[in-house]
Amino acid sequence: MVKVITYGTFDLLHYGHVRLLERARALGDWLIVGVTADDFDRSRGKINVQQSLMERVEAVRQTGLADEILIEEYEGQKIDDIRRLNVDIFTVGSDWVGQFDYLNAYCRVVYLERTQAVSSTQLRADQQRLRLSLIGDAAEWTALGKMARESRYVNGLEVCALCVPGMDAPVDGLPDVAWFSDPHAAMEQADAVYLITAQQHGLARDALNSGKHVLCELPYAASVRECRELIELAKQKNCLLMPALKTAYATAFERMILLLQSGVIGRIVNIESTCTSLLKPGAEPVSSLHSWGPTALLPVLRLLGDGWVRKSALTTRHEGSSADAFTRVDFVYPHAAASIKVGNGVKSEGELVISGTKGYLYVPAPWWKTDYFEVRHENPADNRRYFYQLEGEGVRWELAAFVSAVQRGEAAPRMDEAMCMAVSRVMEEFWDGVGVVEI
Repeated sequence: MVKVITYGTFDLLHYGHVRLLERARALGDWLIVGVTADDFDRSRGKINVQQSLMERVEAVRQTGLADEILIEEYEGQKIDDIRRLNVDIFTVGSDWVGQFDYLNAYCRVVYLERTQAVSSTQLRADQQRLRLSLIGDAAEWTALGKMARESRYVNGLEVCALCVPGMDAPVDGLPDVAWFSDPHAAMEQADAVYLITAQQHGLARDALNSGKHVLCELPYAASVRECRELIELAKQKNCLLMPALKTAYATAFERMILLLQSGVIGRIVNIESTCTSLLKPGAEPVSSLHSWGPTALLPVLRLLGDGWVRKSALTTRHEGSSADAFTRVDFVYPHAAASIKVGNGVKSEGELVISGTKGYLYVPAPWWKTDYFEVRHENPADNRRYFYQLEGEGVRWELAAFVSAVQRGEAAPRMDEAMCMAVSRVMEEFWDGVGVVEI
């Protein structure tokens, strides 16, 4: 019996996929199909996969062409699979010619001509063409530029307008993006808007009322009431309101959360999350809790939720300013505790430490850009290190998640409504002085 193996994502299974599988099957007596896992696809830069792994596996199964289906999860698995399953022929589309010649040492390699003019990439682009306007304050010009540049890696997404309210186009502007000084004019050009501005609550409300989807930095608003109003408005208008918190969409962070939820360090007892930065020369002081709070709170809210029973804060302000230069917020939960430390003008080690009953998880500074973390135990021999690629600091994953959520008509999976309101609650209580001590 001649065994044949092939691999692919098989997203939005189409005629080209079926023809490839038919021709692969014709090469032998037994066809094994490897469907790539979501995380492995991301590590290869394929970030716009629309269907879940199990949906793609089921689509391949329903063709009736695969005698055996397996999941491809890591680099080098092809060699392991070929050896383990005694494969005679490895085959893949001709767009990969030469890329898998090294497998000739283990079996015969055959490159098959692909069906012309059929592509999952093109299908994704056709299905989810989304025009996005970027609106932000002048101080956020770097973030706006990064968002525009990273959008080019996301299929079916086009940044069509850039706006800093009241500001003429800068000299270092993006030449292929239209510039607007009026945010409402920028909104009119697009299907969706990204907001990073002190006026984002009002602009988000206007965008939603205009039927636009909104990708908005946290906190959505300065109060829980206003945050809830935006969430309810989005539902009324059948629009997506999604938090723009890039760390939440990074592969390493998501894998870290899943690993912790599996009990790898036992019951979580304490979380220490630190995010700080120094002010740039000549920059106006800004609130450390407003700028860093949502990121620092992310692991706390994802792992422990919003059910704390007590909260207190220590803060110190910039001289001559109401903005806090450094703030520490402590949370007490029924069976755990957490602390966030944020600074904008005060520097500390930006690490994340999560303590459990069987060990602890450590993410080195700057943890919010993590592509690596460690799980440590009493016996060092049991320690494990985990590495993941992080291109664009997570921005492109954030944009891909936004496009996918719009296309599917679903809420963003990594930050639910309760978490978004919890961020606004922490901010509101801090500005109201609830449980706050100045030092």
